Amino acid sequence: MELILNTEEQEFLQDILEQRHRELLKEISHTDSREFKQDLRKKEMLLDSILSRLRRTAIQELRA
Repeated sequence: MELILNTEEQEFLQDILEQRHRELLKEISHTDSREFKQDLRKKEMLLDSILSRLRRTAIQELRA
């Protein structure tokens, strides 16, 4: 799947994902349930991976 975004859309999406990432980290630190914490960590890792790719794409586009 390929998603094409203009600069404004890309920045907006990145802001939303970064905000959710911060929320997930807080939620992980306040969670006592081991299973729930593991689920949150999986989601955080997935979100981190997506954010990393989005940032790399933005940097590559700036250099082009």
